[in-house]
Amino acid sequence: MLVALPRIDPARCTGCGWCIAVCPPHVLSLQVVDWKKRSVLDDPGGCTGCAKCAVRCPFGAIRMAKTTGAPASVRPVQGA
Repeated sequence: MLVALPRIDPARCTGCGWCIAVCPPHVLSLQVVDWKKRSVLDDPGGCTGCAKCAVRCPFGAIRMAKTTGAPASVRPVQGA
């Protein structure tokens, strides 16, 4: 089964928190990574694949990536 999960580019993420604010299942959080605040996907199994985080990110730091073998709670990618 193919699903889409957010992939966060740490070089582009500024830690602004916009993605966290729009995430319906609240699976993203801000954490300190290499002395800088960054967004992190805490619960891939709880992600619905809605892509609201990727759409809202003003810095283009989040893209949705297709993966296989994710938990059944993750919605399949449309058209896959």
